[in-house]
Amino acid sequence: MLNTKIIGNRISEARKKLNISQARLAERLFISPQAVGKWERGESMPDIITLNRLAEILTVDLNYFSEGLEPMAEELIPVELSKKESAELTSSGDVPSSPEMKEKKLNWDMSGGNWVDADFSGLKNLNEKFSSSNMQRCKFIGSNLSGLILKNNHVDNCDFSNSDISNSQFQHSHLVANLFNETSLKEAEFSKSYIKGCDFSDANLIGMRLQKSSHVESSGFSNSDLSDGHIKNSSLASNIFNDCCLEEVEFSESHIKGCDFSGSKFTGAKFKSGSFVDNTIEDAVWNRTSFIGMQLEDLIFEGSLEDCYFENCTFKRVTFQNSTLINTFFKNNSLKRIQFVGCKVDKITYAFLKNGKADMGDITMLTA
Repeated sequence: MLNTKIIGNRISEARKKLNISQARLAERLFISPQAVGKWERGESMPDIITLNRLAEILTVDLNYFSEGLEPMAEELIPVELSKKESAELTSSGDVPSSPEMKEKKLNWDMSGGNWVDADFSGLKNLNEKFSSSNMQRCKFIGSNLSGLILKNNHVDNCDFSNSDISNSQFQHSHLVANLFNETSLKEAEFSKSYIKGCDFSDANLIGMRLQKSSHVESSGFSNSDLSDGHIKNSSLASNIFNDCCLEEVEFSESHIKGCDFSGSKFTGAKFKSGSFVDNTIEDAVWNRTSFIGMQLEDLIFEGSLEDCYFENCTFKRVTFQNSTLINTFFKNNSLKRIQFVGCKVDKITYAFLKNGKADMGDITMLTA
């Protein structure tokens, strides 16, 4: 809840500083002068769209209206109660019998709305205020939206660049063609959500959780940090993860297809009970990476693999090309479907491959 009297005073001060009358301000906002008078007396409050327009007209930042305000958690507005209400409240002991009081909440609740071409840049502490809303071509640039909760939202072509959306939750939501460049989504959670054509380049996605049948398609994550993330029971299709940090990420019961992971670091990453199909992994870093119960298809591993682990995986059109495998463990019934081209392996890896009946024709053992 926000203090309407203080906000009203700030509107009045900014208006008078520019020598604009209430009537002139009302005219520019396409409202009545009486409405402006009510704002300035603290009797009502403009909605967020009107506040944004006010900030433009009064040449102030949007935060001018809210910075430094304390929540009015204990403010009670006197309301005359009926005899029945008075008796019920008095008997419960919730409020004093005289004078009768009832709390009246004043807040900006934008849930369930349809927001188009609105500028919310610089906003703070939205929490659940946008739940079940449709947002199209809106701007949230540089906003502090940490702890934001979006439920059943449709968000289309919005710009969240350089914002803090850490520790937020996206539930049952559709996110299409949105910008999250250089945005912090640390510890954010996406559940039962659909994401398509979004740009998360250079974003902080450390500890991000994608779960409960979420789907991410044709989105960009280049140069982003997704370390310590959890991707569970979800799907990734045709996304770009160039030069990403995927260290210690856990992929479980998830399906990953047609993505580009060129130059990404998979140190400590874990893949379990899912599929990894037709992905580009050129110049990727594989160190302490494990694949357990995975379906691996149409892949070319290059470069060095060290301390990696393949257990009970199915291989189809998988090639290790000009690779160096050190202390890499293969525990599978048969490795005959894997093609090794110009590979070098250490003694222990050589033993695993030979035991799995791999084609050893183009494999050279490293000398100590």
